[in-house]
Amino acid sequence: MNNNNLLEESHPLTWRFRKDKKTVWIKEYIKKNGYFALKKSLNEMTSKQVIDKVIQSGLKGRGGAGFPTGVKWSLMPQDMKYKKKYLICNADEMEPGTYKDRWIIENSPHQLIEGMIIAAYALNVSSGYIFLRGEYFTPEKILIKALHESYKNNFLGRNILNSSFSFNLYLHTGAGRYICGEETALINSLEGKRANPRIKPPFPANIGLWGNPTCVNNVETLTNIPAIISNPISWYKNLSRNEDSGTKLMGFSGLVKNPGIWELPFGITAREILEKYAKGMKNNLKLKAWLPGGAGTDLLLEEHLDIEMGFSSIQKVGSRLGTGLSLAIDNKTNIVNLLLNLEKFFSRESCGLCTPCRDGLPWIVKILRSMKNNKGCQGDIEILKDLCLQMSPGNTFCAHAPGAVAPLKSAIKYFLQEFKKTITIKKNDIKIRIPGI
Repeated sequence: MNNNNLLEESHPLTWRFRKDKKTVWIKEYIKKNGYFALKKSLNEMTSKQVIDKVIQSGLKGRGGAGFPTGVKWSLMPQDMKYKKKYLICNADEMEPGTYKDRWIIENSPHQLIEGMIIAAYALNVSSGYIFLRGEYFTPEKILIKALHESYKNNFLGRNILNSSFSFNLYLHTGAGRYICGEETALINSLEGKRANPRIKPPFPANIGLWGNPTCVNNVETLTNIPAIISNPISWYKNLSRNEDSGTKLMGFSGLVKNPGIWELPFGITAREILEKYAKGMKNNLKLKAWLPGGAGTDLLLEEHLDIEMGFSSIQKVGSRLGTGLSLAIDNKTNIVNLLLNLEKFFSRESCGLCTPCRDGLPWIVKILRSMKNNKGCQGDIEILKDLCLQMSPGNTFCAHAPGAVAPLKSAIKYFLQEFKKTITIKKNDIKIRIPGI
C-alpha cells in the first residue's frame, strides 16, 4: 500500500494535498478519486439517504459551534412550495489565530466544491454561495479558477453529470467584517445590507437569504462530505479517539518551535499537539496559558494540556473547542496586555446593534488600557467581572460579546494577581469617576 492510500484511510481532509503546497486542480483531483462521492450521490442515493448518512456519521459543524450537520440539514423544509432555497458556505474566516479554511481552499478547492454540490443535492437547493473573507485574495483567485473548471466539466450548472439535478455556485467576497462569521449577519451582508445579526427565531432554515430557506455551513464542515459519502460510517467514526466522529484540523500558533496546522483525530491531547507537532515552546520559554480554539475561547492552563481535544471534553474544563487552532501564551507575556490587544479587536468588530456589546466592549478596553499603564482604579476588576456577566450568553443579540469576554473572564479567574498589580488609584483619589478612565 503506498503512502497516498495510507493517508486516504486516516486523513480524509488533507490526503490529496501536494507536498510542494501547490493547488490540486481538477485533473489531479479527479485522479485522486475526486467527484466520486458526487457521482455516487446522484446515481445511487436519494436526497434523504444523503442526509441520513450525514446524520449517522455524527459530523458536527467545524465553524466553532459544533452543531450536528445532518440535523441542521434535516431542518430545511422539503416542501416543494419553496421554489427557492439556498446553500451558503461560510468562508469569512476572521477569528484571530485561525487559518484552517484558507488552508483547505488554497490546497484543494474542488473538495469544498464537491462537498457543496452534494449538500445542495441533499437539500434540493439550486443556488449556492461561497462567502469568502474579503482579504483572502489568493483563495479568491483559486476559487474563481476552480469554479470555472467545475462548470466546464459539468460538475456545476444544468443537469449535472446528465442527471436531473442542477446547481449554480457563486463566489461572493465580503467587506472585511468579523461579525459576518455569524450566519445571519453574513446573510444580511450577502443581501447588500449592513452586517447586523438577525433575531432568531426565525432561523435561516426557515427564513434566510431573501426570505427563503437557507443552510449555512463552514468550509471544513463541507469538505468532510465527500469522504463520508464515499466510505462506510464505521470507518469515519473510528478515525476519532473519542465520541466525536472523524478528524479535525488542529494546530498551535504563538512562540512555539514549529507553529502550524495538521489534520488530527478527535481525542488527541493538546499536549501531544504542542510537544509532538508544534515541537514545544521556543527559546526556553514556558507555557503560561493557551487558547484552545481561537481568540473567542476561554484561557486554559498548562495543567489542562492532557485534556482530549473534543467538543464536550474542552467544555468540561471551562472552555470551547472553537476552531481547534490553539494559541500558546508564553511565561513572558503580560496577561493584561494580551487581553487589551484581544478586546480592542472585538470592540472594533462589534456591529453596535445591542447595548451590552456596543458600550460594554469599549468600556473594557478603556479599563484595560488604564491597567496596562498601571493606572487601574479600585473597583475596576469588579466592573470587568460585572461586564463579563452582562455580556454572557442570552444577554446579547448574538454570540459576539460572549465570545469576546470569554478570554477576559478566564484571565481574571486564573491570573487575578496580574490585574491587582495594576491597581494604583484609590477611590478617594477619584474626583469624577468616568468609566475606564
